[in-house]
This record gives sequence, structure tokens and C-alpha cells, in this order.
Amino acid sequence: MRKFSIATEEEILTGESTDIYFVRSREILKKFGLDKHVYAEVHAYSLPAGYQWGIVTGVMEAATLLEGKNVNVYAMEEGEVFRIYEPVFAIEGLYTEFGVYESSILGILRHASSISTKAARVKMKAGDRRVLFFGIRCVHPVISPMVDKYAFIGGCDAISGTIGAKLLGIKPTGTMPHALILVFMDQVKAWKAFDEIMPEDVPRIALCDTFSDERTEALLAAKTLGERLHGVRFDTPGSRRGDMRKIVEEARWALDISGYKYVKIYVSGGIGEEEVEKLRDVVDGFGVGTSIAFPPSIDLALDIVEVDGLPISKKGKMPGRKQVYRCLEFHDTITYLNNRLEVCPVCGKDVEPLLKPLILNGKLVREPASPIEVREKVLERLRKLSSLQKFDLEPLLRP
Repeated sequence: MRKFSIATEEEILTGESTDIYFVRSREILKKFGLDKHVYAEVHAYSLPAGYQWGIVTGVMEAATLLEGKNVNVYAMEEGEVFRIYEPVFAIEGLYTEFGVYESSILGILRHASSISTKAARVKMKAGDRRVLFFGIRCVHPVISPMVDKYAFIGGCDAISGTIGAKLLGIKPTGTMPHALILVFMDQVKAWKAFDEIMPEDVPRIALCDTFSDERTEALLAAKTLGERLHGVRFDTPGSRRGDMRKIVEEARWALDISGYKYVKIYVSGGIGEEEVEKLRDVVDGFGVGTSIAFPPSIDLALDIVEVDGLPISKKGKMPGRKQVYRCLEFHDTITYLNNRLEVCPVCGKDVEPLLKPLILNGKLVREPASPIEVREKVLERLRKLSSLQKFDLEPLLRP
């Protein structure tokens, strides 16, 4: 009996982690000799309320499921921005070669992209303020490294998870929990112990809201650790915090007039996009957990759009293979795959195809980028999106 309700790596790679109707479909198609060559695309026909774009991630993990199979895969690069209708991942081959992997492919792409997109939206609102992700307490531990990875790729500046950081090749970041202070039963003793034991490269950030109000504890921490104090963190529960902006402003004023202008202020506890936008001009960084770990779902779907060379689709979807072209101004155009586009129909500038070969005849043909490289791509895309005066919600359709 398993101690944890999880699929093993072997079960995922062999396609056993799937919905039963895909297994039954494979059985029926083989029995009737209808193992046809199909082309299927992964796309979103809607985005969560208020979203204009998504960040596609999980591409390389999804490719792992299909590597070695007799298929071709075309995909956007990891960390690319996409709009509704745009295929982000496409597979061609015999349906029975990959059909049972649909659940896992979509599970990887949807979950990863949802986390990365939310992280990107938070980071975009935070601007030059640091965003620390510490949301692994919100998810089953078996997927905590995955959640850390895609929050980091999506733009978070650091993560607190130890295994996630290890796999990413970065150092985990974090301050101290209330538990440390409560066990000491004295915040000053806890702060001093932290300063005494932790290595010099760990920033001294004191948690300042355990027993007294934030201003009082912030000043006490500054007096206790002096110039060794890097910053203070306020993690006050929503039920006790009142107006967080006023609390921060009060603490900042008190620190400044007392000679502690160098002490930075970080806030956490129920922080999301709205709170980041309201506080980014008065704080130095944010700790964000649940809003990124449990984001609105990017509802990607996988649909067959061609069978034996003939365009076909279920109602509500557009049949035929597609390509997405983008110019430097972020004008996107979806075309029928055979109709190559040279210049943007909106501005006349050169365009680039976004769907590129990932697997050809079962062999991976694209070198995976490192998580740090993907994160830099995402941040560059966010800077571009921020600079646009106008953003087209939907791509042009040019069949």
C-alpha cells in the first residue's frame, strides 16, 4: 500500500496515469484498424477573468512524455507569452501512439502555465520590488518542487522551498517563522539567536508582529540588531491587520526618524496582485504564497484538428494545422500552417513563427533552456508588455 496518493514516475511515463476513456479509445481503434495519423493542438479558447495573456511553461516536461515515441512535436518556447486561440503545443503521429498521454500532457501544461502566469502577473505589479514565493505549504509535498520551479520561472525573485531550490540550482530564501519566536517566548531572544546561528550570507530579516504592533517590534528589532538588521517582515493576519498600508507607513516613518532608514520592510500573509499594487511604493518586497500556488486555471485543451491530412475538428474549434506569427510590436497572427507569413499585417514589420520543432521522429531536437534563462525570457516579455501602449486581446486570424 502506498504511503502517499501519488503516481510514480514510471506510471506517468508509461501512460498509466490517464483517464480510462483514452485507454478504451486506444483499444477500440486498434481493434477496428483505425489507427490514423492525426495532428492535435493544445490551446486555450478562453482565459481567466481579467487575463489578457498567459505564460506557457511545462513544455519540456510534457515533451518528456513523448520523447522516444513515433511522433513529431511543435511548441512555443518555454516562458513564451500566448493569447487565446493560439496553439502552444502540437503533436502529429498515430493517435494510439500518444492519445493515452493527453491527461498528463494537459495536466503538466495547464498547472505549470497557470502558476507561471500568476507569478508573472504578481511580478509585473511588483515592478522592481522583490517577490519571494513561499507557497509550498499550500500544496501536496510531492509537487512542491514543481510549484517552486514554475513560480520562479514565472518571475518570482526567490523561493523558500529547499528541494525546489536544490533542483533549480539556486539558494532557498526565507526569514523566520512565528514558531521560532513563540518557542523562545521572546522576540528579542529569537532575533539574537537567528543572528548568532545563521551564516553571514543570510539576510537578517526580523519577523515583527508576534506579540506587539508592527511599529513597536520593528523599532525593537532595529535597536537589537543595529546595522546587522537587513529588514523587517510583517505577516499580520488579515483579521488583525486593519489597513496594511497605514501600518507600513507608520513603521517606515518611525524607523526613518529614529535613524534606521536602511532597514527594509517586507510584507506577507494573504498577498495577491491587488495588495502588491497597493503597497509596492511603500515596501521593499513581498512574500506571496497561496495566490500563486492556487492560481486561476489556464484552461488549455488538446484537440485533433487534422486526420489523415484532412482538416477536421469538433464544433467550436478551428480545423487544420496552424502557426502563430509575432512581430516585435507583439501583434500576433494565426495562419493555416501552409500559408507562411513574412510581415505583420498590422504594422508591416518582420514576423517570427512561434511554433517550432521540439521532437522530430521521437527525438528531442531542442536544447532545454535553464530555469534561470527561462525566467529572464519571461521578465523580458513582461517589460515588453509593460511598454506597449496598446495590447491586442486576440490575435488576427489569417487562414
